Amino acid sequence: MSIKGLTIIGESINDSVPSTQKLFDAEDMEGLKALARSQDLKGAAYIDVNVGRRPPEFMARMVREIQSVTAKPLSIDSPDAAIAEAGLRVYDPAKAEGQRPILNSISLLRTEMFDLYAIQPFMPILLVSEHVVNGQPAPSGSAAETHAIAREIIGTIRRRNLPIPLNHCIVDPGIAPIGTDMEGLLKRLLDGMALIHADPELAGVHMSVGLSNFTVMLPSKRADGSPVKSALESAFLTKAVPLGLDMIVGSMARKYEILDASHPALVCLEDCLRLGGFDSLGRIQEFYS
Repeated sequence: MSIKGLTIIGESINDSVPSTQKLFDAEDMEGLKALARSQDLKGAAYIDVNVGRRPPEFMARMVREIQSVTAKPLSIDSPDAAIAEAGLRVYDPAKAEGQRPILNSISLLRTEMFDLYAIQPFMPILLVSEHVVNGQPAPSGSAAETHAIAREIIGTIRRRNLPIPLNHCIVDPGIAPIGTDMEGLLKRLLDGMALIHADPELAGVHMSVGLSNFTVMLPSKRADGSPVKSALESAFLTKAVPLGLDMIVGSMARKYEILDASHPALVCLEDCLRLGGFDSLGRIQEFYS
């Protein structure tokens, strides 16, 4: 079952994935192209390309190779302007049925990356979980701050007179691992999304998260072998989609669905939101047991 209106950016071609890192290290282009084809066939709307700290030339090569086997548009994924530029320069919209790429990601800490729009028009993922305070990088400390950062970075686009419409902007409010959340980060995220979604000045923006980060460090299965990561991620989507989340960087191997209120994973997530702190972590452990 799929979730109506949810766009998935296939996450597999990413240096943080150990099996993909090995393919990168071996420069196994056939293996990497097979990953792109597989995600395409499984329904990914975009193919993410994150080469880690490798040279810009490697990103350019990856973009060319992947575009040789799929007509899906790409998400050029790097906070490094030189690496992102290399990917954008060789990206060919004609090979993606005219669709522009996504650039993941721009934040208030690196607004100079908007200059790359002149090289290749893109849809930006705007990271609104961080900003600048007294000249220093700082994380968002509240839902209201997350909302304010979203308004500020959209304001930056307008002040620069960049021809990026709101419906080409993808706001990423950041997602933290549920298995270590003792600070109420999940509640802050959901409340921040609600504020962004309700703001008429931001009407039309998309929202996205790197969904696999939500269950990172948790076991994939219970002791009895039953899978649970996809259930917890679906529980998050059940809460977040009504708040405007309509895109994810996610796994094409996972089954994402909207859960019934009685589903154990959603009950667990509701309990975590209510309990907070160590009690929340205990509830996750109970769910796994």
